[in-house]
Amino acid sequence: MDLGSADAFDRMGTLGVEEEFYIVDERGRPTSGISDLVYDHPPTGILEDRIDHELFQFTIETQTPLIEDIDSVGSVVREVREALIEHAADHGYRIAAAGLHPAADWRELDHATKPRYQSQLDRIQYPQHRNTTAGLHIHVGVDDAEKATWIANELRWYLPPVLALSVNSPFWCGLDTGLSSARAKIFEALPNTGMPTRFEDFESYLEFERRMVELGSIEDRGELWYDVRPHTGHGTVEVRTPDAQSNPAATVDFVEYVYALVRDLADRYEAGESGHEIRRELLDANKWHAMRYGYDAEFITRDAEDTVTLAEFVAAESDRLPTDALRRRFDTESGAAWQRRLRDEAGMDALCEAICLD
Repeated sequence: MDLGSADAFDRMGTLGVEEEFYIVDERGRPTSGISDLVYDHPPTGILEDRIDHELFQFTIETQTPLIEDIDSVGSVVREVREALIEHAADHGYRIAAAGLHPAADWRELDHATKPRYQSQLDRIQYPQHRNTTAGLHIHVGVDDAEKATWIANELRWYLPPVLALSVNSPFWCGLDTGLSSARAKIFEALPNTGMPTRFEDFESYLEFERRMVELGSIEDRGELWYDVRPHTGHGTVEVRTPDAQSNPAATVDFVEYVYALVRDLADRYEAGESGHEIRRELLDANKWHAMRYGYDAEFITRDAEDTVTLAEFVAAESDRLPTDALRRRFDTESGAAWQRRLRDEAGMDALCEAICLD
């Protein structure tokens, strides 16, 4: 049984970025391409051993190399994206990015044949059969397992505003869902997703991970798909909340904010801060506000006595932390609003073209 350990948490502040994308044809419509791009013609260079596919044959994921310096994130993210675009073009494909492909109909698309995914389809059934989602996953290295667990606990309250700023999936199967992030709601239909409960310490998290595998609830620790988790293999805190981003600048902004926030929380842990007891139900309510309303969301405060608007949250975090990443996002039209505007003005074909990265 492949389980992690506290020993993995040995470096502070390293970074890794995983982005999920869509393989599309010349019209920007989903098409099966993982056989060509992952198996038959594996890439070299920066993508070598850092490309994989997801559940469907039109979904593909990249991983950056280990990033040692936050100032390098922008160049590395763009280099990985450019390599993927070029690799796809060499084999007759294009790459698109959004939390959901607006025209993808899961009933008409092929699933991957990889045994891991076939097992998930068999066990999970309908929720996984329709899971055409694409997300952004951010890893920040932490040098102590207890610290990582405390940080993951504290991060939970900040994640709904992050989702609200990242919303980029209003359409599903060609229909306007009325949500700003339909991806988040669709993904939450899977088991072991959404907001995790608070873990008392690292040992309690590791025991939970072990029990879930031993008792057959999951096949491996990678099936714990919560919005945040201490990654017991990589030695990181992993944030899995944001929608996939069409604009690489948005990806970089979210990485910069999460990095600054993890650093801040690490300092607070080391200073002896006790942390917050927050009900999961309150966090779920805040996440619902984010996925429904996006930039117009309001969030219940930790003490459940008041609410804050997204604008107030962004202003407070921008004043508190050494980054303007959230302010840059909030000053830019949301992905959901942009998609709706483009679809209304120019139609679905134009939207499918616009989310292509080339």
